[in-house]
Amino acid sequence: NISGALCISRAWPGMARTIYKDHKRFLETYLTPYPGFFFTGDGAYRTSEGYYQLTGRLDDIINISGHRLGTAEVEDVVNHHVAVAESAVIGYPHEIKGEGETLAFLHPKCLSYTQETLAAELRELISKKIAKYAAPEYVQVRPAGSPSTHSG
Repeated sequence: NISGALCISRAWPGMARTIYKDHKRFLETYLTPYPGFFFTGDGAYRTSEGYYQLTGRLDDIINISGHRLGTAEVEDVVNHHVAVAESAVIGYPHEIKGEGETLAFLHPKCLSYTQETLAAELRELISKKIAKYAAPEYVQVRPAGSPSTHSG
């Protein structure tokens, strides 16, 4: 039971070998962070049974009042709420905090919550599980049945 960066020790067919016209950036991004390994840019959780679960991009970081916060970390907490099927967290410029965060919820499971009630419950949940500074200022609930791409 451990979390960390997902890195691969061997090359595979179809593996990227460079970034067009910027090989230095390729080396710095994928090969330098963990010498001898290809860094995928993703975080992973490995269970004691040896199963892997991708936890999200490690470069999706929001800086709120000097605190670095991964968007996947907040999304994981939000997705445990009974009324939320899927969520996405994004940052936006904020005059005081540097960045703020807004949550967009996709396809709520339950229509019995009003936007205000759901937003308040999610702010409280995030405050308890992560920290008060992580609670979003804006919460956008997407109506059930809204169109989306085939993949969600």
